[in-house]
Amino acid sequence: MGNLFLSGNEAIARGAWEAGVHVATAYPGTPSTEILEAIRHYKEIYCEWSSNEKVAVEVAQGASMAGARALSAMKHVGVNVAMDPLSTFSYTGVNGGFVFVSADEPGMHSSQNEQDNRYLARFMLIPMLEPCDSAEAREMTIAAFDISERFCTPLMLRTTTRVSHSKGIVPIGERKEHEIKGFEHDWTKWVVIPANARKRRTVVLNRMKQLEEFSNETPLNYIEQGSGPDARIGIITASIAYSYAKDVIPSASFLKLGFTNPLPFKLVEKFSKTVDQLIVLEELEPFMEEQLLAAGFDVLGKEIFTREGELLPDVLRESLREAARKKLVAIPSDHSIFTQDAPATGGGALDLPRPPTLCPGCPHRGSFYVLKKYKPIVTGDIGCYTLGVLPPLSMMDSCICMGASITNAMGANKALKGTDKFEPVVAVIGDSTFVHSGITGLIDVVYNKGNVTVIIMDNRTTAMTGGQQNPAMGKTIRNEPTHELDLEALCKSIGVKRVTTLDPYDLKNLDTVIKEEIEANEPSVIITRRACILDRLRFGPKVVPFVVDEEKCIGCKKCLGLGCPAIITVQVEVDGKMRQKARIERPMCIGCSMCAQVCPVSAIHIEGE
Repeated sequence: MGNLFLSGNEAIARGAWEAGVHVATAYPGTPSTEILEAIRHYKEIYCEWSSNEKVAVEVAQGASMAGARALSAMKHVGVNVAMDPLSTFSYTGVNGGFVFVSADEPGMHSSQNEQDNRYLARFMLIPMLEPCDSAEAREMTIAAFDISERFCTPLMLRTTTRVSHSKGIVPIGERKEHEIKGFEHDWTKWVVIPANARKRRTVVLNRMKQLEEFSNETPLNYIEQGSGPDARIGIITASIAYSYAKDVIPSASFLKLGFTNPLPFKLVEKFSKTVDQLIVLEELEPFMEEQLLAAGFDVLGKEIFTREGELLPDVLRESLREAARKKLVAIPSDHSIFTQDAPATGGGALDLPRPPTLCPGCPHRGSFYVLKKYKPIVTGDIGCYTLGVLPPLSMMDSCICMGASITNAMGANKALKGTDKFEPVVAVIGDSTFVHSGITGLIDVVYNKGNVTVIIMDNRTTAMTGGQQNPAMGKTIRNEPTHELDLEALCKSIGVKRVTTLDPYDLKNLDTVIKEEIEANEPSVIITRRACILDRLRFGPKVVPFVVDEEKCIGCKKCLGLGCPAIITVQVEVDGKMRQKARIERPMCIGCSMCAQVCPVSAIHIEGE
């Protein structure tokens, strides 16, 4: 049909459409977000932003039970949330094909850990595919549904950040419709009581044996014989690491794996007979290496390559150089890896020229500014507001996982209550994260008589991942109007008597309310409601910036305490002496007025006034 230039995520969406998928679900999370954002343009597929990853999997599972092909997408830590249904889904099997995408993130560009979800596929006893680029992402998505239905199993499609976000030329085809079979009424399969589960366990183990045979036969796993002296070096690899290795040592021999659980041990045996040395190249953990060593293969892996971050070409080249110097690999000193350097690729967030910061005019800024005045323990959560930990705001003491702010606050409150170490505790959480997994924590606080103040920072979107819809917005993924979750009524129904909604740009009122709620002797919720500034810039009224009257400015730097990147200091000559004054970078200012509110001498005002 032709070619398109697609990212890995867009290619997965295309593959799902071509494979005849009817239902797709997800919770947004980098690096997986764009899969559903691309799928929403295919009208044949029902798609939704689910309230969390567990819900997403269960909705897609229900579609599979009803005989429809279904896909669910999430980032690697999202799989943790979905493990409960996924683990049992392995036992029940499928009716319509079911594929879930785990987008892992070596390098932790936007994540709190670097877990390797390949182990979860093995733990859950389900097959796994790993594309190395956009073209394979489309191809393997289509193949995944065929494998899922052939072996009656859910299947993990594992990508990484570079596969998800890098773009390439992708051959495309037409959609192949798959009739929805209808619900499969079989209680011995779907009702996982112990008597049924014991029988299903036998089915699963037999299925894994069949899948191992398939892994040895599928064209998704193949041998590429090298040329010249490097042909005697055999590299077993998968995913983006294959692409990196082809850049660095292209003439080596490769066992390129796309189907990586179960591993194709017979194919490895065949490959080993064509080379002098086996090297396992994989990012993060020694997932393949450990299994191959246990099976009796003489392989090298993590003795050479790091378990941290990405195996980018420059990292890979230096690892091979060091291994050659130590005589671990048979690479001569005049080899190209010693004479050629990869272009600088950059590493991760720490390599940025400046640390990340809340946007100019971010509605979260005021809450942290006021909290700093009272200095409670502030338990944080996953979202843009996590940046409140950075100077000069520096008002976040923890950030563990989605929803943990409220429950961490509860534990700290109970531990410190009645001791000489007591401090008030405030939990901060976004609107989307509160829906994801904060509601149950708030129930726990009320039910178990905790004394915690919860600030729900409602910026009317799921901002951290690019502004996706959520249940508190009243819009679906396709921007269709729907019921808007009433956060105030929800909190009151849980049993919170003190619920206050306010504008976080109003610092005086914010200060009054935060002080009152911290001092209250019962649970309370403050909802700070103001749209994300990026949405306001896209859809809102014209911005009227603020300016500093340098004659009035006394250089006290209180406005700098807001941490707004639009505010800088400049040297100004006053009475023959150089003085530091504040200045607002006009193109960056969005007119939120917070700096004007904190200025003690009214030196900041709207431009033109």
